[in-house]
Amino acid sequence: MIEIDRLTKTYVMGDEVISALADVTLRIDRGEHVAIVGPSGSGKSTLMNVLGGLDRPTSGQYRFESEPVEDFDDDQLAGFRNRRIGFVFQSFQLLPRLTAAQNVELPMIYAGIEPKVRRERAVELLTRVGLEHRLNNRPTQMSGGQQQRVAIARALANAPDLLLADEPTGALDTATGQEVLALFDQLNAQGLTLCIVTHDQEVAARARRRIAFRDGHIVQDDRHAG
Repeated sequence: MIEIDRLTKTYVMGDEVISALADVTLRIDRGEHVAIVGPSGSGKSTLMNVLGGLDRPTSGQYRFESEPVEDFDDDQLAGFRNRRIGFVFQSFQLLPRLTAAQNVELPMIYAGIEPKVRRERAVELLTRVGLEHRLNNRPTQMSGGQQQRVAIARALANAPDLLLADEPTGALDTATGQEVLALFDQLNAQGLTLCIVTHDQEVAARARRRIAFRDGHIVQDDRHAG
């Protein structure tokens, strides 16, 4: 599904050139559950941003189901993010003035889906994550765990091929975090490809594959039962 060859990402800060990713080569198959781990500044979040089309590599190749993502223009990249990728962030990134259902509908608006279908899909997804009773609540009227569930439903709105989660339990208490991780496990068991960026070794241990970064390099790539 994902093929990365000799990918680099550098940033210029004053007179200094910082190498966030250094000659990374990686394959991820459809249906995998991958944890990307490493200390702050190791390159793991940079990799997630490149995988999700939020950032462009400095050099190297990125193929997503044989499509050359590194060659996409801005419009193609925006379409790729909207159609193929779902994002879940530590801080939820919900729009506070919108209800749960409206937040879930938002990606579908950009995809040009008609209102009736959008609403039905939003209700279906919020029901799927156990929030059918919170359709008309705004983020400030929900707990952190409920907000993250809305964010997951929103990430699934356009039936993405890949779900990217950046520290998805970082703002949650332990019990709520476990509920969210169980939901991720369920989605992966249903065939969704899942990549989670995390500092938490317990979160990483739930994945069937663990890729460790340090100083922009992959230093470990292990598969286990999960």
